[in-house]
Amino acid sequence: MKEIDEDRLESDLQYRYEYLAEFIGFGAEEEALVQASAPHLGPRIADLVEKTYVRLLNYDATARHFVPRQHGYEGNLPETAADLNAAHPQIQFRKDHLNRYFLQLIGRSFDEKMTRYLDTVGKMHTAEAGNKSIEVPLVQMNALMGAISDILMEDIAEWPIDSVIALRTVRAFNKLLWIQNDFVNRHYQAPRDARERTTRSEPP
Repeated sequence: MKEIDEDRLESDLQYRYEYLAEFIGFGAEEEALVQASAPHLGPRIADLVEKTYVRLLNYDATARHFVPRQHGYEGNLPETAADLNAAHPQIQFRKDHLNRYFLQLIGRSFDEKMTRYLDTVGKMHTAEAGNKSIEVPLVQMNALMGAISDILMEDIAEWPIDSVIALRTVRAFNKLLWIQNDFVNRHYQAPRDARERTTRSEPP
């Protein structure tokens, strides 16, 4: 039985990534499959992004987060979520970020820099980064990651590749997105000592 330093999981990003990758089964073969998908996924990223934002703008709980000024955006702002549509400049600004995210997944080596990138993606939707007035609730982040996973899996099924390779590619991306989701969730967790105090406290 392999021993895991659970305290270190909370303080060492690379240790956390390596543990998750090993446990889930995201290794060199899966990394290669993700990178090898570039010729198929690359030309389709724009369509994946459009589908994702159709989903986001269909619900007030997610659309409302695009009304305040996004970090780095300097253009005109919508007055309300009802003023948003897929062509609004601030939505286009956010689409560019998601487009770059997909490009990072298929174009970078899975090293410590990539680990830090995955963690930054998780952090940027909280008040810890970007616009301090924008903090996306965890339930919405889980919904987004689930939607991205579903949209991507559906897209891979349409690629003109061998069915065995397609299944292996789906599994590789699924594992990677689960790792990404953990690097989202970790920024919503209370410090361990606070969680322990909550656990020890008497019920009301």
